[in-house]
Amino acid sequence: MAAAFVYKADAVRGRQWAEIFRAEAPDIDFRLWPDVGDPANVLYLAAWEPPTNLSGLFPNLKLLFSSGAGVDQFDFSALPPRLPVVRMVEPGIIRGMVEYVTHAVLDLHRDMPAYRRAQQRREWQPLKVRAAAERRVGVLGLGSLGQAVLSQLVTFGFDCAGWSRSRHALDGVHCHAGAAELHDFLARTDILVCLLPLTEATRGFLDDKVFARLPRGASLVHVGRGPHLQTADLLAALDSGQLSEAVLDVTEPEPLPAAHPLWAHERVRITPHIASMTRADTAARVVIDNLRRFARGESLLGLVDRARGY
Repeated sequence: MAAAFVYKADAVRGRQWAEIFRAEAPDIDFRLWPDVGDPANVLYLAAWEPPTNLSGLFPNLKLLFSSGAGVDQFDFSALPPRLPVVRMVEPGIIRGMVEYVTHAVLDLHRDMPAYRRAQQRREWQPLKVRAAAERRVGVLGLGSLGQAVLSQLVTFGFDCAGWSRSRHALDGVHCHAGAAELHDFLARTDILVCLLPLTEATRGFLDDKVFARLPRGASLVHVGRGPHLQTADLLAALDSGQLSEAVLDVTEPEPLPAAHPLWAHERVRITPHIASMTRADTAARVVIDNLRRFARGESLLGLVDRARGY
């Protein structure tokens, strides 16, 4: 029998995946959870949250795909230790993130939050316009999303920098690496964009110490994961004027309770985790390409390093 691929995530997207698999990978028996057929034939699984007892359920599983860009929702201790895990790296996710962050940075750069508040007060008060070259943008996290965002922001003339644990080199970007260079990166950043992966090392990363190292009046665009942010520290930084604005696409918890103070803060803009969403058509084709790579013994796009957690 043909090798089976099981999709366990959003059913609507799953049906779109099924159509693409039927047309472009008919040799693979595509299954929508919970219709898995013979579990012994299941070699590949795509899921947001894998089922429990994975090795017992699918004894011949060879690859586990995340249906999203992150893998922080996976409990790696519960997964078979030698099972390769692949995160989603597809053009739709990247394009969506570039659009969202570019919009947020330009909105902050051109003082649109202040103009929206002025409109509510019926005030006509022009503010001084700064050139993009005078605005320093810094991106935390230099994976595929961070690199794509910076490549776009550079085209506007922003003074761009990036920080990650390991060293990178990007055209037109001042790259910083490691704990020793974090202070200098933050000190030169007027608009901070968080695109870090969520690991134990980055949980709670956006705290009062990070905010204090930014120039007074800096802004935050948070599009990583909710648990990166120490919410009380953000509110204190905004109320003290250390931070001037915050754009949050992710929160902890999600959704926020109706009485949460972030909802009502005049210097916070919240969107419901929509900055970057997997497109079913492009995602399915990226997975099919990875399956072909796997069959040929080639390297996989988005293969997760378990030691790093991403």
